[in-house]
Amino acid sequence: MIRVILPAHLLDLAGAGGEVELEVAAPVTQRAILDALEARHPALKGTIRGHDGGPRRAFVRFFAAGEDLSHDPPESPVPETVATGEEPFLVVGAMAGG
Repeated sequence: MIRVILPAHLLDLAGAGGEVELEVAAPVTQRAILDALEARHPALKGTIRGHDGGPRRAFVRFFAAGEDLSHDPPESPVPETVATGEEPFLVVGAMAGG
């Protein structure tokens, strides 16, 4: 079971109350996690990445096991601790400004 933590506004949009748990078949990649998340919560389609499943949105970042995975290829395996459910996959809204 994969654990996903979303920002509050995406939790509201998804109608989820906290951490989202997903079944994801191996190999567990960013793309596989996001595909499962959008399949379970269709309202999220196009909010984290393009509507066609394309690249992540500019102000969305991915973290797992203390690492920034935002620039890793979507097909790269996530850390083993995320794949086993020990640690969550975090979707974070980045901030900009000055």
